[in-house]
Amino acid sequence: MKLLFFDDFRFGALKGDDRVVDLSDEVAGIPQLGPQDVIRGVINNWGSYKSKLEAAVEAADGVPVSSVRLRPPLPKPTNIDCMAVNYMEDGTRDAPAQINIFTKSPFSVIGDGDTMVLTDVPATIFEGEAELALVIGKDGSNIAEADAFDHIFGYINFIDGSARGLPEGGFTTMKGRDTFAPIGPYLVTADEIADPQKLGVTLTNNGKVQQKFNTDDMAHNIARCVEFVTSIHPVEAGDIIATGTNHGGLNSFQDGDHVTLEVEGLGVLNVHVKDNLKRTWGRETRKEMAAKGQEGTTPQISGKYA
Repeated sequence: MKLLFFDDFRFGALKGDDRVVDLSDEVAGIPQLGPQDVIRGVINNWGSYKSKLEAAVEAADGVPVSSVRLRPPLPKPTNIDCMAVNYMEDGTRDAPAQINIFTKSPFSVIGDGDTMVLTDVPATIFEGEAELALVIGKDGSNIAEADAFDHIFGYINFIDGSARGLPEGGFTTMKGRDTFAPIGPYLVTADEIADPQKLGVTLTNNGKVQQKFNTDDMAHNIARCVEFVTSIHPVEAGDIIATGTNHGGLNSFQDGDHVTLEVEGLGVLNVHVKDNLKRTWGRETRKEMAAKGQEGTTPQISGKYA
């Protein structure tokens, strides 16, 4: 199934390609202080809810997806863990980087159609990394690789926003900012994805394909990611583990940009970019910069901090 929230965080599911079915009545019995409690309750009790929700979707006509506002399918996960340097970069790396993670704040989450806001900080560039993210299906700690997929409920599109080159702080100041974790448009249950380790990933910026790679290029596979994260801290249903990106196609995010991300089978996530300072950068990708013999990212052209 493709589970989602819409409008005022009503719970629902996608029917076909273009209709939304309201499933609020079916989950009314879940104790809740907010929408994350709803999706967590559904995930924790999926064995009880699955057939009931499927039947409700089958029986309903739903409404056009264009008539509702889609919201983040995981509005406030307890943990958002992101794998760092987790791709072989199309064979340009001789060996995998040492496995490593960083975290994002739950307050960094936004959904389909929402806006990533570039803050007034002296970043050398703002970027967004196209990623496949997995959603934890049941609580666990020190999960072995062999058991990892028993703890995965489903998958989502994930963009890892970055403010690079800041003079202070590390991953948190670069990655953990408000609006820097777009996800969606919905949560796809694991049974709909035959092989998450072989999915095409495509990110466009203003209609131009910038990142295009496959999850089979991961340095540390999905099961190893789960094992590593849970060796550090416990996870619970509804948590997110983002599996990293191929960096070659990273490009500058600027005011007015319309970014899309499509991981095969997960729909298309649409994100807008807003920068009140109207700063500009070149449009070269990292791969294009390297081809010109230039290290790093394209320089800032105009605006504050240039």
